[in-house]
Amino acid sequence: MKKLLTTCIIAIILYACGNQSETKDSTNASDESKETTETTESGNPSYDPKRGEGKFENVELPASLDVTMAQSGKQIYEVKCASCHKLTDERLVGPGWKGVSNKHKPEWIMNFITNPDAMIDKDPELQAQLEICLVRMPNQSLGDDDARHLVEFMRQNDGVK
Repeated sequence: MKKLLTTCIIAIILYACGNQSETKDSTNASDESKETTETTESGNPSYDPKRGEGKFENVELPASLDVTMAQSGKQIYEVKCASCHKLTDERLVGPGWKGVSNKHKPEWIMNFITNPDAMIDKDPELQAQLEICLVRMPNQSLGDDDARHLVEFMRQNDGVK
C-alpha cells in the first residue's frame, strides 16, 4: 500500500512539473514573439558584448573619481549587493567585484545592473558565469542613478582616485 501511495505521489509531482515547464515554454515563446529585436545575417539576435542589452549606449566617465557618487554607490552596495558580492576577486554567491570597472565598459555594467535578465539571456560571458555561480543575479529594481553610483563605487574599489 505504501509503495502504491509513493508511486502515485511521484507521478503527480512529475506531471505537475511537466505542465509548468510546458506552460513556461509557451509563455516565453509568446513573449519572445512580442519583442522586436534586430538580427544578424545568421538570424540570431544582435547583441553588443561591449555595451550589453539595455538603454545605456555611451556613458562618459570623468578621469577622476566622483567621491559623492562613490559614497552613495557604497551605501547601495551594502544594502543590495554585499550579500552576494565581495569587493575582492573572491566569489561569494556571485563573482567578486575586484577589477570589474577595468574589465567592462560602464554602459555594460549599468545595463547589467538595471537589466540583468535580458543580459544573462544574451551575453555568453554571463551565461558562462551562471554555470559557475549557479544563481541568476536577481533584478534589484535599481534606477539609472543608482547604477551610475554603483559604477563609481566600483571604480573606487578598483583604485581610481
